[in-house]
Amino acid sequence: METSVPYDIAYYERVARGLAQAAAVSRNETNPETALFNITECARVSVGDPAARERPGAINPGDPDFVISGIFFVAPTRDHMVLVVDNGFDVRLARIGINDSRPGNTVRTGEPAFLANTDTDKLFRQIIPKGRVGSSLYLPMWWGDRVIGMFNVAAMARYTFDEPDTRTGILFANLAAATWMALGGPDYLAKIVASLPPWSGA
Repeated sequence: METSVPYDIAYYERVARGLAQAAAVSRNETNPETALFNITECARVSVGDPAARERPGAINPGDPDFVISGIFFVAPTRDHMVLVVDNGFDVRLARIGINDSRPGNTVRTGEPAFLANTDTDKLFRQIIPKGRVGSSLYLPMWWGDRVIGMFNVAAMARYTFDEPDTRTGILFANLAAATWMALGGPDYLAKIVASLPPWSGA
């Protein structure tokens, strides 16, 4: 089964509207987590193929259908990441190692990636409890010469994402990185990390 995402003018118009809305809502926020949550919501409904769930085999019978988004930030020690912005993951402040699975690979390489079908990817690891992700988009968040986080959009339906989504999705990730820095995100992250038990690498 191959993806048939319609990357036509309607797709790019949807992305442009999403970016405009994301910029508008983030300008009016002072809390960095809330601002970035709003950006993830705009990305969640803008990128990918909303009709993917309708194709045969996209979702297993009885599985829930969802599209979620979130942002893992690299801890100050740069040995793990924390899910600070949780838009549907339902595991806020979950932590994973800096080299763990696809998020870790994205931070390490600094390159965006997509999984049309997670069933075929050896690096994929299920993190969320609500159901297995079928397709996922991994976007590095750069600031200066460092990757500071990983912006993720994920769907239950297989073949929701394809290569063009890495090019449009990175625009949301770039906006999120700039907004995070403008609103004092690193200090916000440091306080969160300090409130958590020491990272054990587990």
